[in-house]
Amino acid sequence: MWKRFCNWLLYKHQGWQKHITVPHPDKYIICLAPHTSNWDFVLGQLYSGAEGWRIGFLMKKEWFFWPLGVLFRRLGGIPVHRTKHTSMTDTLAAEARSAGTFHLCITPEGTRSATKEWKRGFLVIARKAQLPILLYGVDYERKLIECTEMMMAGDDLDADMSRIKAYFKNYRGKHPEKFAY
Repeated sequence: MWKRFCNWLLYKHQGWQKHITVPHPDKYIICLAPHTSNWDFVLGQLYSGAEGWRIGFLMKKEWFFWPLGVLFRRLGGIPVHRTKHTSMTDTLAAEARSAGTFHLCITPEGTRSATKEWKRGFLVIARKAQLPILLYGVDYERKLIECTEMMMAGDDLDADMSRIKAYFKNYRGKHPEKFAY
């Protein structure tokens, strides 16, 4: 019932379309951009609901207060404690290696504001766990959710990040002025 509702709301009522050309293996990381609005979260939840997927996501710990914390955890949320110096990349990579399935969505900008310095943690997790990275673009102008490229993280994170930023340059977020690549 939830899948049918999300499908109706996203595709029929709101008019969004999807263009997905890459396979989705049992384990992967979704790199999603641009991330310029809190509405991106709602859109992502509708999309994963419409597709019948449960995908984990990282979110700053400040959002995990009662009662939202219970809801976010149930939806797949993983709180990020930015002031603690723990190796979340090691923890998530180990979890990915040991799990039968692992689906994690990360917005590399790490913020809804314009920033040219994208976070590289997802590349580190993918490299340590040997996970493919699916590049998902969201275009509010065209009402399009698109994934046409999958890649493996290499040894040169700068080169990987340049390739990823180039992939996303033609997507328009809800607030395009907040997207820098």
